[in-house]
Amino acid sequence: MPPWAIAVLPWIVMPIGLVWRARGSKDLADYSADPAADAALVSIIVPARNEARNIERCLMSILTTTWPRMELFVVDDHSDDGTGEIARRMAAGDSRVTIIDAPPLPDGWFGKQWACHTAVQRAKGTVFVFTDADTMHAPELIARTITAMRTRGADMVSVMGTQELGTFWERVVMPQVFVLLLTRFGNSERMSRSTNPYNKIANGQFFVLGRAAYETIGGHEAVRSHVAEDMRIAQELCRTGHEVHIVQGLDYLSTRMYAGLGELIRGWGKNVYAAGRDTIKLGPVGKTLLRLVFPIPPLWYVAPALLALISLAGFLPIAVLWWGAAAYGVTTLFWMAIAVQAKTPFWYGFLHPLGAFMMFVLFVRAAWRGDHVEWKGREYRSVSPVSVSPVTGSQ
Repeated sequence: MPPWAIAVLPWIVMPIGLVWRARGSKDLADYSADPAADAALVSIIVPARNEARNIERCLMSILTTTWPRMELFVVDDHSDDGTGEIARRMAAGDSRVTIIDAPPLPDGWFGKQWACHTAVQRAKGTVFVFTDADTMHAPELIARTITAMRTRGADMVSVMGTQELGTFWERVVMPQVFVLLLTRFGNSERMSRSTNPYNKIANGQFFVLGRAAYETIGGHEAVRSHVAEDMRIAQELCRTGHEVHIVQGLDYLSTRMYAGLGELIRGWGKNVYAAGRDTIKLGPVGKTLLRLVFPIPPLWYVAPALLALISLAGFLPIAVLWWGAAAYGVTTLFWMAIAVQAKTPFWYGFLHPLGAFMMFVLFVRAAWRGDHVEWKGREYRSVSPVSVSPVTGSQ
């Protein structure tokens, strides 16, 4: 076997390993949609800042819920695009819905956390549902998630839904993000079983938790100054001995996160570094090195195609061309499967080096900004106000 063929092996093993790691995720369809006879009052909280294009669809879907006892709070976070007016029109005549104008944002708070905290002060439910304004819910979503929480003995359950990919760049880049998350964390059951806070993440688009657990960790106030409040809530619950689970619900929750390349870069750019560093235990030296090595992983999928082209131009040995072409071909098959699963044309798999390169650019930008985050006209500094040190072992 020529050396270039041996060098292809890691690019063959990686997709196989990822497919293996993806096996075994639990789905909401496995849990009953029938509300319990003692159905708890559920407080649903939707923070919304400049969500005029999404808020009507979101609220319409929430209000179709089959859960019999609910109150819905929509917090208009100083929107200037008519979000509050649309929400009020949707709420007219429905006693279950309350529209809140968020008070002025205090120093040290992210807007989303402040909006959620504001609504919690008025909520009466024993179960909280936090969901983003760009989501759409199936009628059974809440019922099945609460059943899953009770069946699994969890204090918090978040749901991984379908990502709606409407533009070219969303279809090229977004799958890269989720494959990276799969590479780091594995399937939903692996994340749910882990007792190491560093292995805990949550999907802030939709998660459910009991009031008692929420209050035990200090609620959103405890994570007021961290960009990934969902992940930090999950980590702090885990750190204090609570059960934090995640399940798949592709048929029950869908989200259009970002419309186009600009939103995508700004949106993921605010999260990937500032949040990613809290999924790794780092000392002072590690934190310094992280900013240098953080952008490197996406280059794994860029290198074969790029080096093959350079070889084709005559600047590298012909063996590099054979290696690059073979590695690109193998990974293209994997990304074709990802494209089909994401409900996009299979040929997007051929463009995976472009998506990976854009991820590299995004990661460089995020690492350069470090703690500093900008989103929807506000500047923040993301810090970790509480510890994520494990207290119950690791897995």
